[in-house]
Amino acid sequence: MTGRFIDLYSRLDSPVHRLAAGAKAGAAFGVLLAAGLWPGWEVLMTAGIVVLAGVAAGRIPWGFFISRWLGLMLFILPVSLLAFFQPGGWRFFCLFLVRGGVCAGAVLLLANTTPMAEILRVLRRVGMPGMMVDVLALTCRYLFVLADEAGRMRFARQSRTFEGSRRLLWRNGASVIGQLFLRSLERAERVQAARLARGGK
Repeated sequence: MTGRFIDLYSRLDSPVHRLAAGAKAGAAFGVLLAAGLWPGWEVLMTAGIVVLAGVAAGRIPWGFFISRWLGLMLFILPVSLLAFFQPGGWRFFCLFLVRGGVCAGAVLLLANTTPMAEILRVLRRVGMPGMMVDVLALTCRYLFVLADEAGRMRFARQSRTFEGSRRLLWRNGASVIGQLFLRSLERAERVQAARLARGGK
């Protein structure tokens, strides 16, 4: 599946991959807590070094990891900018950005060293409600499906486009996003109809 844009390397054979899923999930949760709640820079730097060491030991390609990390940072950066207008300015902005970066790295490391099925089993064992686990599983599954659909649409658009102006690229991108939204609605309706046909509610 070409849509495996986040956990592409989750089934490699490395010392990190061979660890128990519960231990890796617990370690990632610990990094998230430390990076999100601990006020000192020393803990943040230590957590970041742990994440980088995990990437190296897990044999995850650095190009893949950095590109996905930068993609997640695009969502974190706007929130970090809000901290810039708080008392402390640049200090709070940098602190929030580093915290978000460490947390994003920990999540990516967990996703690329532990298959999603194992993560879901850990969540069930720790007592997360079954409905929430099912929703998370469906969300992850259909993110990959939508990514596949978007990739096919982009390839089809590029194969029919010979002019490479920036204006045309923006117009085509908007068209792809609109079509992807409509196709996702149609797919959701088909899934709902199939579920009802099998006795679902």
